[in-house]
Amino acid sequence: MVNETTRSDDDRPVILLVEDEALTIMDLGDVLEDGGYETVQCASAERALGILQARPDICGLITDVELSGKVNGFDLANAVSEARPTLPIVIVSGRAAPDPERIPAGARFISRPCTGEDILHQIQSLMPC
Repeated sequence: MVNETTRSDDDRPVILLVEDEALTIMDLGDVLEDGGYETVQCASAERALGILQARPDICGLITDVELSGKVNGFDLANAVSEARPTLPIVIVSGRAAPDPERIPAGARFISRPCTGEDILHQIQSLMPC
């Protein structure tokens, strides 16, 4: 995991991972890092938006739908899509349905239960290289 405000010295792509369940974020972070990515992790959409403003090197977003704070993952994904339209986005949920009107164009939705590898494959399929 890299720092929220400073760029990594590593050449690996950086993924912003937004999840408020501690075990889930740790496990998924490990899968992403084993898959060749650096991760920046946080639990709320509000914090994620601040990180994205401070970190232009972030090249992908993975978010849960239900998050700490007032903004959910669908709203986060839409805000990020407006600010950075080419950023790959994966939305994950075990409770919410994949409502096409709430998912930004180009984003992917994956339902739980799923594995970290399933999420890794979704973000990899959206990455330009």
